[in-house]
Amino acid sequence: MSIKNILVAHTGSAAFPSSLRHAVQIAVRHDAWLTALYGNTSSYFDQVLELTGDMKKKLSSVRKARIEDSRRLFEAEVEAAGMSDRSRFLEPEDVGNLSPSEVGRHFDFVVTGFHPNRPADEFRAVSPDIIALQSGRPVLVVPDGYTATSRADHALVAWDGKRAAARALNDSMFILEEKPRKVSLVTVGNLLHDSPQAISIKSHLERHGIEAEHISLPEVRRGIAGSIQKTANEIGAKLIVMGAYEHSKFSQDIFGGVTHEVVRSTSVPVFMSH
Repeated sequence: MSIKNILVAHTGSAAFPSSLRHAVQIAVRHDAWLTALYGNTSSYFDQVLELTGDMKKKLSSVRKARIEDSRRLFEAEVEAAGMSDRSRFLEPEDVGNLSPSEVGRHFDFVVTGFHPNRPADEFRAVSPDIIALQSGRPVLVVPDGYTATSRADHALVAWDGKRAAARALNDSMFILEEKPRKVSLVTVGNLLHDSPQAISIKSHLERHGIEAEHISLPEVRRGIAGSIQKTANEIGAKLIVMGAYEHSKFSQDIFGGVTHEVVRSTSVPVFMSH
């Protein structure tokens, strides 16, 4: 997949500056267009409390100021990168009632942020795995405060043989094929050994010119997300590739999920697909 059209979505997360700067780096590398969206997000107060007209006016004023701050930051970043002629900032009025997920369908992939240390962010922000689920596009999640000094030279691919992992692996192939880049294929248990040799996922990667090392983690009843993050830290991976929402949306909301927990705890970007 060639990268020519990137959306960076400000969905309420405090990590917008980090995701924006990372998206600019990717756009420059691929000579791509970059569009920023300040999405139609609403606060907890808007959704739950019955606010007076005066309070709504004050909240609207604050929101307008935040949009303007985001727009100025975006314009400064793209101008510094020399790509003002290939960029655009979309305000809520520009997209009407379209959600960030619906807007994202018109781009190659979506870059967004996540603030793992501010639980309240989750009540304001559109969750990245929701965007991956509803947009049909890959999503790159950049943690708050993350700064890439160079291209990610080591990627960890979390592989469980299921649909979402297969989609994420295929969508990320343009990243994994870049040279030089080390790729580590991480599984839980004896997944690769139990699979028929004729349909090896390692063989698939090799046919794309990717020599991936295999890391098999011990079976764990809980804490798969923590094991993935711990392994990424130990091997020095600068990117995690994984599937999103293998279970139902209901069970994700009630019990949480591996993707969501990895995104919450990660110190490096996560590339996910559904």
